[in-house]
Amino acid sequence: MTVDPVTPVLTKRWLSPNSWRLETYEQLEGYTAIRKALRGTPEQLVQLIKDAGLRGRGGAGFPAGVKWSFMPPNEDKPHYLVINADEGEPGTCKDIPLMMADPHSLIEGCIIAAYAMRSHHCFIYVRGEALHCIRRLNAAVREAYGAGYLGKDILGSGFDLDITIHAGAGAYICGEETALLDSLEGRRGQPRLKPPFPAASGLYAAPTTVNNVETIASAPFIVNAGSGWFREMGREKSPGPKIYSISGHVEKPGQYECPLGTTLRELLELAGGMKDGIPLKFWTPGGSSTPMFTAEHLDTPLDFEGAAEAGSMLGTTAVMVFNETVSVPWAVMKWTQFYEHESCGKCTPCREGTYWLAQVLERMVEGKGTEEDIDTLLDVCDNILGRSFCALGDGAVSPITSGIKYFRDEFLALCEKQHPSKAEQTPALAGASS
Repeated sequence: MTVDPVTPVLTKRWLSPNSWRLETYEQLEGYTAIRKALRGTPEQLVQLIKDAGLRGRGGAGFPAGVKWSFMPPNEDKPHYLVINADEGEPGTCKDIPLMMADPHSLIEGCIIAAYAMRSHHCFIYVRGEALHCIRRLNAAVREAYGAGYLGKDILGSGFDLDITIHAGAGAYICGEETALLDSLEGRRGQPRLKPPFPAASGLYAAPTTVNNVETIASAPFIVNAGSGWFREMGREKSPGPKIYSISGHVEKPGQYECPLGTTLRELLELAGGMKDGIPLKFWTPGGSSTPMFTAEHLDTPLDFEGAAEAGSMLGTTAVMVFNETVSVPWAVMKWTQFYEHESCGKCTPCREGTYWLAQVLERMVEGKGTEEDIDTLLDVCDNILGRSFCALGDGAVSPITSGIKYFRDEFLALCEKQHPSKAEQTPALAGASS
């Protein structure tokens, strides 16, 4: 089977010389969409995004046009557009390359989205560790102000917009939209109870929409080419292109733009196949917070419905690929340690549960587990799932429950009274850590 080369959309400017400069962006259709958008009404733009079927690219897959339509039409309070660029999901690396290579596509998307939602102030919340990315965005925003694309009376339309780049402090929890808003307000990043939802009471208790970088960067292409063109890519319920982040045991890890619904078999072909020819063992379709898949899921369409029907989630399309050298309990333990560290501590099930999950897994991986530990893990997972303020708790249990579902034998092997010698265990763990 050969994979047809995909005509790039979101990544089409990435390889151009100085692709992050305003001059390059304008040569490649840049800032043509806002001229078209500003001639229409906010209602027309919201309807266009609805017709295109654009769904949130941050993990949840909520229809973007519907989300935009939640913003109240009256302007008795300021309206805020907040861009979630706090990319912290293990394995995910699509938003930072997009902002590095093509920051103006995000800025143009922000102008279109802000106009559609009657917002005059946009905040881009960038992960604090991505310092190079923050500098590049700041430079692009300065260029856009200088060219009249931001500020007062943009292109003579009467529409005003200011963009503020905000550097976060590197907390995974701030990828959750309400924790991000608390952090933006200068408070500790912790999820808020919903309702009220951000559209009614978000940043500074004013109507707010939070969107992912890739979602907003898709808007200029839809405005220019239309909803019908966008729907030609992907699948009926999940249209459009998607940037898949492929990492792990593949020959050519990186970002691959494909239509939604592309399978891992096709992605592996694009990425040069499994590294050193060692067979695939397990993989994640959307980062470590999505239940893992195995080799039997190679032909699962990676869109919102396809991943869910197969028992996982599309998430952020962070495809982490692991070959047969990796110990599943070891990988699950490493992910669980991450969630224990990143839990904000607001909810007891998540705060205490992730701590105990990590303790049990660490003991098991040392070869000191018991069969009861497997039941304990599943019981703790059951007490966390659906009982937290945000999805961090749900994400933390996904690797464990799916790992035990598909690889129970490996967990049982750590519980046997006659443990294999450490010399026999070393290759699996050494392969996993490489």
